[in-house]
Amino acid sequence: MGYNLVIDQGNSTAKVALFQGDRLVEHWRMEHLTPDALARLASSYSIDAAIYCSVATRGEEIIVSLRSFVKRVYEMTSMLPLPIKIGYATPSTLGRDRIAAVAGAYAAHPGRNVLVVDAGTAVTYDRLTDDGEFAGGNIAPGLWVRAKALHDMTQRLPLVDVENREPASLWGRDTENAIVSGVVYGIVGETEFYRSRMPENSIVMLTGGDARHLAGIMDFPVEVDPDLVSKGLNSILLYNENIQ
Repeated sequence: MGYNLVIDQGNSTAKVALFQGDRLVEHWRMEHLTPDALARLASSYSIDAAIYCSVATRGEEIIVSLRSFVKRVYEMTSMLPLPIKIGYATPSTLGRDRIAAVAGAYAAHPGRNVLVVDAGTAVTYDRLTDDGEFAGGNIAPGLWVRAKALHDMTQRLPLVDVENREPASLWGRDTENAIVSGVVYGIVGETEFYRSRMPENSIVMLTGGDARHLAGIMDFPVEVDPDLVSKGLNSILLYNENIQ
C-alpha cells in the first residue's frame, strides 16, 4: 500500500504528514515548504495521493510540483466533496483548516456531537452534530493575541508570555498574574460556556498550538489531538478517493 501525503500550509509553517489508509505514519513541521523538499520526500516514499490545504496562499507552485510525482492531487477548496455537511451561510469564506478539523472530529467520533476547539493565533469554536453537519462556529482572539492587545492598546500593561505560563491562582495578586489568569481563564471559560450549550454527552476536542496548555487547566473532560487537522485532511482525501 502506498502513502497519502497531507500538507497543511499555515501562515508561518507547514505541517506535512504521511498516512497509510487512516493511520498516521510520520509528520514534520517545515518553515519553508518548497518543491525541492517535496521531491526529496517523494524519493523516499511511494505516494499515491496528496491533498494540499493553505490558509496563507494558493500555492500553485506546490500543487504543480505535487502533480509531477503524485498520481492524484486534491486541493482543499470550497468545491471539494466532503465527508461532512456544511451548515454555513458562506461556505466559500469558511476557513479550510476549520473544515478539516471538524472532518477530523467526524472521522474520530462518527455519530457524536463534538465541540472542536482550535487554539492558535485565533481560537475557533466549531460544532459538529451527531448527523455529521458542521453547524457553525465562532472565532475569538487566541492567547497571544489577547495578551498583545492588552499591551499594545494600553499605556502601562506589560507584554506577558501567557502561552507558557499557568495561572498562579484564579485571582491574580499582581499585574502579570492578573493578565495570565484573565487571558487563560478567559478561553477556558469560553470553552466551558460553549460546551454547556452542546447536547448532553458531547465530546470536546482541542487542537492547535495552545491545546495542551489549555487542556491542563480545564476541569472537564477534553480530548487533545494536535494532528486533528492533518487527520481531517486525510479523511477528506480518502473520501474523494472512494468516490472516484
